[in-house]
Amino acid sequence: MTPQGFSTRTFDHDGVEIAYDIGGSGPPLLLLHGFPQTRALWWRVAPALAATHTVIAADLRGYGASSKPDDPALYSFRHMGGDMLALMSDLGFKHFAIAGHDRGARTAYRMTLDAPDRIARLALIDVVPTELILNGLTHPVARAYYHWFFLSQPAPFPETMIGHDPDTYFESCLLGWGAANLTDFAADQLAVYRKSWRDPACIRAMCHDYRAAIDIDLALDEANPDRKVRAPTLIGWGRDGAMGRAYDVPATWAERVETITPVPLPGGHFMIDSHPGAVTTALADFFA
Repeated sequence: MTPQGFSTRTFDHDGVEIAYDIGGSGPPLLLLHGFPQTRALWWRVAPALAATHTVIAADLRGYGASSKPDDPALYSFRHMGGDMLALMSDLGFKHFAIAGHDRGARTAYRMTLDAPDRIARLALIDVVPTELILNGLTHPVARAYYHWFFLSQPAPFPETMIGHDPDTYFESCLLGWGAANLTDFAADQLAVYRKSWRDPACIRAMCHDYRAAIDIDLALDEANPDRKVRAPTLIGWGRDGAMGRAYDVPATWAERVETITPVPLPGGHFMIDSHPGAVTTALADFFA
């Protein structure tokens, strides 16, 4: 399934194939999903945004229908962001806006630091800085976000454990981060998520994503602590989610982002699935 008015395409970036949907007209807006999902995350948000924007929803490398290289060093947010910067250049968009959720938000943040002149506006949904998660860990966050440390264990330990029953493992992730029931996820979208995470190559790639976060991305975030995002930035979070309970989410970005629009959203971490209308309104208002 592709949203009405959208077409599905692929783009090759140095041998990594990126799958994406594109539709609408107007200023370009890139939508990036997170773990353990795919670009299908945006199916109930993208059509409304396409009324005023050219909307591109892409699968990150390692996820969905995009390539899944078998090397943890190729899964840094810089690599993921490089795919998307190249994709947008290929589409002819020198300047564009981004909305990212979860891993997609961390990718969008890295893109905005690496290519500040290209990003017009930015929305980061339900994340706090990687450095804070890893260096300022508290036990409530450790319990809720244990997967950062499980998935990053050396191969093939987590891959083997997850592979015995991928649906049980990944559905526990969907339900474990605040205010979610399996019925909150549309059946067609959930079917796409399941198809992706049942693929052993995708399981391996998602583990590589979390290995790279600790082994590569943390050092990148620590390297330039004074660099700030210049683009106007929406910081959204689920009011009932793990991040919203543990942190003042906008405050965690205050030293990293110059101009913040804080937007609390209904539900938990997966509010884009469970409350797509509220998310659509928030993004449409911000990117208008």
